[in-house]
Amino acid sequence: MEAFSLGRRATLTDTRTTCPYCGVGCGVVVERFGEHFAVSGDNEHPANLGRLCSKGAQLASTVNTDDRPDQPVVNGVSTPWDTALDYVAERFWQIIESHGSNSVALYASGQLLTEDYYVANKFVKGAIGSGNIDTNSRLCMASAVAGHKRAFGSDTVTCGYRDIERADLVILVGSNLAWCHPVLNQRLLSARTSSSTPVIVVIDPRETPTCANADLHLPVLPGTDAVLFNALLAWLDQQQAIDTEFIQNHVDGFAESLLAARAHSDLSESAKQCGLPVVLLERFFKLFLESNRVVTVFSQGVNQSSVGTDKVNAIINAHLASGKIGREGAGPFSVTGQPNAMGGREVGGLANQLAAHMGFDAPSVDCVKRFWGFDRIADKPGLPATEMFDAIASGEIKAVWIMGTNPAVSLPRGRDVHGALKGCDLVVVSDCVADTETIRLANVVLPVKGWGEKDGTVTNSERCISRQRAFIVGSGDARADWQVIASVARRMGFDKQFSFRNSADIFREHAALSGFENYGKRDFDISALAELSDDQYDELTPTYWPYPKGQAPTRAPVEIFSSGRFYTENQRAKMVPIRSFGVAKTPSLEFSLLLNTGRVRDQWHTMTRTARSTRLNRHSPEPYVEVHPLDARQHQLRDGDIASVRSQHGEIRVRTRTTRAVTPGHVFAPIHWSSIHASHGRVGTLFSGEVDPHSSQPELKSEPVALGVVDIKTHALLVHRNRSRSWPAQVAYSARADFGDCTVDFLGFQGQVFEVWTQLRAELSNANEILEREWTSGARQTAVIVDDALDTVLLVSPAPTHKAANWVSALFEVPTLGVEQRRSLLRGAPILRDIGDGDGQTLCACEGTTIEQIERLVSTGIGNSEQAIQELTGAGSHCGSCLPEIKQIAREE
Repeated sequence: MEAFSLGRRATLTDTRTTCPYCGVGCGVVVERFGEHFAVSGDNEHPANLGRLCSKGAQLASTVNTDDRPDQPVVNGVSTPWDTALDYVAERFWQIIESHGSNSVALYASGQLLTEDYYVANKFVKGAIGSGNIDTNSRLCMASAVAGHKRAFGSDTVTCGYRDIERADLVILVGSNLAWCHPVLNQRLLSARTSSSTPVIVVIDPRETPTCANADLHLPVLPGTDAVLFNALLAWLDQQQAIDTEFIQNHVDGFAESLLAARAHSDLSESAKQCGLPVVLLERFFKLFLESNRVVTVFSQGVNQSSVGTDKVNAIINAHLASGKIGREGAGPFSVTGQPNAMGGREVGGLANQLAAHMGFDAPSVDCVKRFWGFDRIADKPGLPATEMFDAIASGEIKAVWIMGTNPAVSLPRGRDVHGALKGCDLVVVSDCVADTETIRLANVVLPVKGWGEKDGTVTNSERCISRQRAFIVGSGDARADWQVIASVARRMGFDKQFSFRNSADIFREHAALSGFENYGKRDFDISALAELSDDQYDELTPTYWPYPKGQAPTRAPVEIFSSGRFYTENQRAKMVPIRSFGVAKTPSLEFSLLLNTGRVRDQWHTMTRTARSTRLNRHSPEPYVEVHPLDARQHQLRDGDIASVRSQHGEIRVRTRTTRAVTPGHVFAPIHWSSIHASHGRVGTLFSGEVDPHSSQPELKSEPVALGVVDIKTHALLVHRNRSRSWPAQVAYSARADFGDCTVDFLGFQGQVFEVWTQLRAELSNANEILEREWTSGARQTAVIVDDALDTVLLVSPAPTHKAANWVSALFEVPTLGVEQRRSLLRGAPILRDIGDGDGQTLCACEGTTIEQIERLVSTGIGNSEQAIQELTGAGSHCGSCLPEIKQIAREE
């Protein structure tokens, strides 16, 4: 439990709230200790039962009042709230009157609370009358939504977390559960402690940390998931393992779907298409056949694809055909990437949804219009994310309001997004951080509350609504997102529709709309909560939907399709014939490798929150690309070199990590780095933006790229206390990480060692003492000491210096340097003394244990088991997020 002080401005109370990261939706307890507070897992929350991952365990260190916008800024000038809101409302009206309602758009975030989302959706689709509101969930869950609606007639997630624990077989498709949903991974592994089930199968092109505990890993080729599940359907039919009774009573489209699947009935040919040995395919199929209860968990590896929706339906088809759905421990299970992606879908936060799981059919439009009380509302879908920013670039959209997200980094074709926003007439950004690449392109910046200051609800991947409660006073003049939107709406003449007093008012209206003229037709119904008092709302405990008026609440997710009734017109599920496979673009002579992307364990989105935590930064302090040793050799790259990764749309420069976790012909790069933290790390610039035709979700898992070596003649590690120091202008590569007592800059130059050292050395002044050393290899080190404490250390070398970061930064924790520390500095960092080339990268964020320390224990035989390593180092004994990696190291050694 991490303690943290907020200083005099904070007012603290003991509070139960919800984690702001992934869609697991963990309960968090914030406890007060005088002027300090600590964060721990909530033992009573059904999502995590007290567990937290490394990011959740470090939440206390990411909440502060620094780096926050204190008051609105309009055209570069700090402005009072009333003036700023007047300006936004007036400009919106001017643009709408001149160019129509569809000239305005809003781009929201899964980081918003449901109440914020509801007001934003009502503002755009109701007050303005435009369908142009979309969200970064378009990059995350849109294909799952489209697949659910095609199969079930509704965006219904069929399973809950306990189903994973009670299954005989859990299939993880395109899901690095150990890193992206660590607490859910811990629940899965805990369920296996007393038995051999659930059996775990991982289907992923990479050997991710999740594979460390898998019984079977299928390293499929990108884009072939649907081939795999089509082949499974055809094979089940050959084995006479189809649940004909279930299909006869509850499913349409079986014959057509089976006919399409029979194109993959040749096991050898299907295995070849998937890039797998036949024996692996057979083993997987037999496991599916022999397991009574099967849960297929799928995430971004399925969704972020130009054929993502068909992948989703191929998975659902296998479950419908086998009858493994609608009962405990069985069903397809989409796990969301963001804390409130589900809440955004509930209110209609996507451009192709209206509200409360209603679409744009005439009866739904009439229903919502009457409920909201507008003369007219949007009656057709708006533009999804990628099309929205294309429309901004073309001038079709003249004004955009961006809330709680950073599309200049996260969207594909990042350079085009930059250009679109730069040329837009009006860009309004609401955020709780002072500096992002998107904010740098804004005309208006509005300071809003962040986690710990906001008050409302979120819904997790298993349809559990939880309260996110405020426990600190908002920074400066920050306001809740919904308050800002409602203030603008009232200035535009919609006082009656936006007269909310508090979050409870909004939630009651949201709940009432879910039940309005529903009559059991729609899956999303929480009308039982529509009459909560303010006090009841404040005390609301985790609650699952559906929860219609007149029914008793449940503390566990309902087997929502247990009756065999679905939300289609005839109440029967629909199997969908699947004929789409592959990736949008294939490798060429120039772009010969396929790039895959994803997250790292200890960072989140574009790092605006997690990069504040020194412990989280140490796990992966630089952007990198994983390359198979064969490809590295072919492209003349060594581990630690700076690589150029280039596509038709852009280039990044990142650190090379050679690994057999990726297969030859494929590379992997994390998504998190922006120009705030790295000079050339924006992965989004590489992707073309090809989208799925059903969901409009862009392909972010497969882009043809070229790999090359950046000509770095001098590598530098600059460790210093001056956080405002800018990078040298001539740097060819740079990345920055906050290590707590110091800032670490990883630098690469195309100049020679001596000239680089001379220039950087000249900037080090006001020193009480300077210690310097030169090696025969050409490496040079300068250490600046001020008042007997380290102020700056500069290492320059022809060889990479990045692995010395932990060793050097540890010396900054010493308040007064003694003789031994000075001698150590003069001897130089271990990496420069050739003592060893072990990776100084931190593995355990809780204990600070490095990969090198664990590798040494394993290689010497001292750490011969996970338990021994835990006892010797403490690594893995707290949040447990690093246990899969510990197991991987032990297995490799």
